[in-house]
Amino acid sequence: MSAPNDVGNAPNAAKKTWATAFWVANPAQGELRREPLDSPAQDEVRVRTLYSGISRGTESLVFNGRVPESEFSRMRAPFQAGEFPAPVKYGYCSVGRVEQGPDALLNKTVFCLFPHQDHYIVPASAVLEVPTNVPAKRAVLAANMETAINGVWDAEPMLGERISVIGAGVVGALVAYLCAQVPGVTVQLVDINPERRQLAEQLGVAFCTPEQALHDQDCVIHASGQSAGLRQALALVGSEGRIIEMSWFGEGDIAIPLGGAFHSQRLTLKASQVGQLPPRLRPRWDYQRRLQLALNLLADERLEALISGESDFDQLPTLAPKLFGRGSAELCHRLRYSS
Repeated sequence: MSAPNDVGNAPNAAKKTWATAFWVANPAQGELRREPLDSPAQDEVRVRTLYSGISRGTESLVFNGRVPESEFSRMRAPFQAGEFPAPVKYGYCSVGRVEQGPDALLNKTVFCLFPHQDHYIVPASAVLEVPTNVPAKRAVLAANMETAINGVWDAEPMLGERISVIGAGVVGALVAYLCAQVPGVTVQLVDINPERRQLAEQLGVAFCTPEQALHDQDCVIHASGQSAGLRQALALVGSEGRIIEMSWFGEGDIAIPLGGAFHSQRLTLKASQVGQLPPRLRPRWDYQRRLQLALNLLADERLEALISGESDFDQLPTLAPKLFGRGSAELCHRLRYSS
């Protein structure tokens, strides 16, 4: 009988004393580096990575050296090593099997906000067990789902509203998927790439190109990462409507029309960022509870449509320029690790 989460038990072979990690050595250049791996302390776990996922939006900015200096501190990932712009070890979508640690976690499949690395040691409190009804392969979407949850919380969709989500990347598609589950809500997922229609259909969400998008929306959630998408959000929202900005543009300025309709229609533009919980939830929610919710929501097999490619971890330095390039059509690219 196979173990839960479609992976086998941890091997009995001697534990590796070295780990291999992906580093951005210079802007637009990545490499694999070996680093020593100590034995875990009593309150730590040693994890053998099974899969990691690439969160293309933020990781593209990191890989290409486009993190603004003003954001160096705020943009640090939980287990980041090095400093922006480079060399830096960055990432936060790791799924693995606990090889050493407390009995309650031993041999369990866990998710951790850790960079792309084949073995690592972290505090036991930093990992969450993946639910048995969520395959390890799909659990790499947990960080993106967590971002989408925060965006939906900030948008506060109400019964019967008309909502547009601009940008059918992983986060935008997940936001549309979640909003569509609110009774009576009509969602349109908007993207310039007509091939994203198939993704929307698999997620049970209506799709349209910018030219086809319906106006007079109660709420528009922008997740395209492009200034043109934000301009369209301003055009689609109705009087007194709200716009939720989920994109992070990195370095550089963008131009948007804040004259005219923005003032006369009393529109609201609000930022959403996963690094902070909405204030009204902080008395009862913490980051661990939010991440556990994200993992639980990945039980829907339709979400497999968000994995657009898979490759071996050791291929990442070669593939990175294409995966993180501006013209990439990848959704979530999954990396698999050898034992």
